[in-house]
Amino acid sequence: MFGYSVIYILLKWYTHKYKLAETSFYITKGIFLKTVQTIPFSKIQNINRRTSFLHKIFQVTSIRFETGMSSDDSTVEFKVITPVKADQIENYIKNQVASGKEEIIEIKPLTSSNVENDGHEGKHIHFRSTKKDILKASLTSFSFLLLIPLIISIYSNIDDIFHVEAQAKGVLSLILHSRWVLGLVIIILTILSFIFGIVKTSIQFGNYEISSDDNQIYIKKGYLEETIFTITKSRVQAVEIKQSLLKRILGLAEVRLISAGNTNIEDDKHEVNSLFPFLPVSRAYDIITEILPSYEITKQMKGLPKRSLCVRLLRPSWFWVVVTFALYYFKPIVFGFEQIWWVLSFILLIWIYTLRVFDFYHTQYTLNEQFIQLKKGSFHTSLFISKRNKIIEMQVKYSFFQKFFGLASFTTINRAKPVHHNEICDVPADIARMVYKWYQGRTNEIELV
Repeated sequence: MFGYSVIYILLKWYTHKYKLAETSFYITKGIFLKTVQTIPFSKIQNINRRTSFLHKIFQVTSIRFETGMSSDDSTVEFKVITPVKADQIENYIKNQVASGKEEIIEIKPLTSSNVENDGHEGKHIHFRSTKKDILKASLTSFSFLLLIPLIISIYSNIDDIFHVEAQAKGVLSLILHSRWVLGLVIIILTILSFIFGIVKTSIQFGNYEISSDDNQIYIKKGYLEETIFTITKSRVQAVEIKQSLLKRILGLAEVRLISAGNTNIEDDKHEVNSLFPFLPVSRAYDIITEILPSYEITKQMKGLPKRSLCVRLLRPSWFWVVVTFALYYFKPIVFGFEQIWWVLSFILLIWIYTLRVFDFYHTQYTLNEQFIQLKKGSFHTSLFISKRNKIIEMQVKYSFFQKFFGLASFTTINRAKPVHHNEICDVPADIARMVYKWYQGRTNEIELV
């Protein structure tokens, strides 16, 4: 099996070839079944570069060109490539797209003679993380709380092999019977937790840099494992600003650039298209304006009328009905109370209506000649900004209760992976009609090629 694996890897490497033409990638691969793949440069939405710790040891990197297509072969990926060659491919594609060439004259392999090395002239840095930002990110993300589960997991694995449970019980008994030892252990664990959180956050968000030039945006992050996200400004479908409850209290926000290409890299918790997830709100607005001068963000937004709150409070919650029925059927005993099911049902009902009230006060909207701006959420809020010509579909819906109160809901749909839906519920019906009519003006801004 080892010999077979080695031979298979060598054959796969030998049969995997690529060429760059004037406007397209040409990928040839397959050992027994040969596949020729053609991907136009114009379909590339964003570029993800990842340099893991193992890549750094061998002085190589990986680069992935994401398209907006949905097929399995819609991505061009080089898992192991030299940084120089990756730069050459990226700059070559950038120059060919910028030149606007439409016809394939000759299929040429990539060489140093037909690739320009410098593709980052006029690059402007908008944000670079500091020690203060890393400390704030560590406290806000609660990464310091991960140390205790990590210790428990390590202990469990060690106990499975060496059976140290008896010794552990003796040490635990000694700690619990001595206040001084217990206090010292708590202090040490607290210090180690904060150190662990800072180190983990530094590895994940250290070396964070947001920059741009006239045409592209670059997001770089990571020490041991470095990722670089590159997207052309014209490919940005929308901007989304997210805030959790804690971030709203601290005045922080996370900005995401929505694009049609895939923005996930393996098991990375935060998508690569995310600007620094712990930016001050005012700085987040400034950075959006700097990297996307064509985008307009306004703080003056319209809220929902009071009748919208009435509709939300009158709308039945089927989730509450199902849970209440389950609680009544099973009648769980909690803390010795046998008839606590109705208390749990009442608490759930209060929680649901609390979320609806908060969502009502947070739901806001505004639109101008080219932009639409939508905000919604209860404890977690999101602010969505998009251009009219980037919205591929608009839906307007009316339910029975909404018709009675003169309300409606509308949904904007943008290209993304997966497709991005943003719905605003219970707006006045005339506003929904106005938004729909506003969207019809998109036909004057779209050029069919």
